[in-house]
Amino acid sequence: MDATPPAIRSPHILTLVIATATGALAMNVFLPSMPAIARHFSADYAIVQLMVSLFLASTALLQLFIGPASDRLGRRPVMLGCFVVFLASTAAAIFAPTIEFLLVCRVLQGFSAAGMVLSRAVIRDTVGTGEAASRIGYVTMGMALVPMIAPIIGGFLDEMYGWESTFVLTLALGFAATAIVYYDLNETNHSRSSSLSDQFSAYPQLLKSRRFWAYTLTAGFTSGAFFAFLGGGPFVSSEILGLAPSGYGLYFALISFGYMLGNYMTGRYSSRIGINIMMLSGNVLASVGSMVSIILFWLGYYHPLSLFAPAMLVGLGNGLTLPNAVAGIVSVRPRLAGSASGLGGAMQIGAGAALSVVSGAFLSVESGPFPLLWVMLLSSIAAGCMALYGMYVDRVSGPLAR
Repeated sequence: MDATPPAIRSPHILTLVIATATGALAMNVFLPSMPAIARHFSADYAIVQLMVSLFLASTALLQLFIGPASDRLGRRPVMLGCFVVFLASTAAAIFAPTIEFLLVCRVLQGFSAAGMVLSRAVIRDTVGTGEAASRIGYVTMGMALVPMIAPIIGGFLDEMYGWESTFVLTLALGFAATAIVYYDLNETNHSRSSSLSDQFSAYPQLLKSRRFWAYTLTAGFTSGAFFAFLGGGPFVSSEILGLAPSGYGLYFALISFGYMLGNYMTGRYSSRIGINIMMLSGNVLASVGSMVSIILFWLGYYHPLSLFAPAMLVGLGNGLTLPNAVAGIVSVRPRLAGSASGLGGAMQIGAGAALSVVSGAFLSVESGPFPLLWVMLLSSIAAGCMALYGMYVDRVSGPLAR
């Protein structure tokens, strides 16, 4: 039965929402400005699109170290240290003289991943598996407000003050998040490892677990569909559908609303239904959404709602799948929650980064939106297959220990 260890005080859930949302803000607020950034630096859109994929790749790589470092040094000091690097790189991005300099800043902004990785570990430090899925669902539901409103605000800021203003907003809110974490996040890791090498040596234990692979690949392919949209969606919106940056931001709210609704349903029903059924249901919905969009464009309905309305189902599916997959990842070996969150998160975000590059590489005005939509569909189908594999492992080996 799930139980909260009485000796460990959990920080307020709003603190974890804000910590997690910091990376989401850095990821989403500048998206409507990508065409403007390309014009400002006279760079190809494919180069500017690296602002998405390099940020994701950096996030993936850093998670490999953030998780083990927190198992050794504690959640609190590692999160605060990473946020300091994030703030410095965001400030530098405002004054970027070249696109190359801006891309380096985006790589360093990946340190904001500490908010996501360590919030998961903090939750797993304080509750059991079933309750962890619910709390992660509520945390991601709250932080889903950021990708819902950030592109809207970013689009208007871009039109009024230029693309740099989106980084000014990120810097200001980053300072606020760091202050909140500093004052409310107590240390929840009271079973620290003796050395960092011990934590890295734990990776083979995780990689030998069939459950770890099932949950991680489910999360990776699920994220891949969404990150592919982040990489290719602005191009489709501006160059094919003719939307202004503010228009992209307004329509993007549909996807974020779907994601937030999925997170809410996860928080309500995961403990009752089980994480495997929730994951599979989300993947089915995401696949249906991508398929509907392909059909609408194939029939000639080139309208923003043909892209964004079905993508709301992709957001809903992600909201159902990801919190449950993450709860499974950090529960395979509870003693290694930080390392599992880091390794699983790295693989998840790495898959998303790769798929965002693929979707951007094949998009052109001549191709229409179809390369993006096919990547999203195939990724969602692959995620569903991995969820089914997880259900098979449960039947063979017994359910995940609570």
